[in-house]
Amino acid sequence: MKTKFISLLAILLGLIIIAFPIMGVIGVSSLIGLSVLLMSVYLLVVGVSIIDYNTSGAILDLFLGIVLLLLSICLIFNPALLGFLTEISLYLAGIMLIVVGLVSLINNRTSRYGFYIGIAGVVLGLLYIIIGTYLADPIVLGTLIGIWLVVSGILKLMDR
Repeated sequence: MKTKFISLLAILLGLIIIAFPIMGVIGVSSLIGLSVLLMSVYLLVVGVSIIDYNTSGAILDLFLGIVLLLLSICLIFNPALLGFLTEISLYLAGIMLIVVGLVSLINNRTSRYGFYIGIAGVVLGLLYIIIGTYLADPIVLGTLIGIWLVVSGILKLMDR
């Protein structure tokens, strides 16, 4: 039951992230902040759900979720912070996606598709950094995080 809920949550959050950039209404800092916020919600839920059988992985997920939650709140409510963190935030979001992918690799060693979820996070994190370096378009960058959440949710649903 927990894995189905988490899978559906990941798919829903990923679709929300993909839908918001298409609207083009949200500012860059709010868009990046929203993407990071939804990723932190996902990590916090995963951390709480796996704490029974994978304590070290749960602590990693909870720690990353709290760090990303604080970062997203700062980005959403303080748009001037983005001016200071523009270059750093692009790399930071990509690095966090890579770290989340690596943590997913560690946490899901026993699951059937856990390896692919982690690899997708690492690959999309690298793409995020590369695309962010040459094309700082928040629509593309937010969509990459959304794609990772949707892929992660679908693979978790397929895992039995």
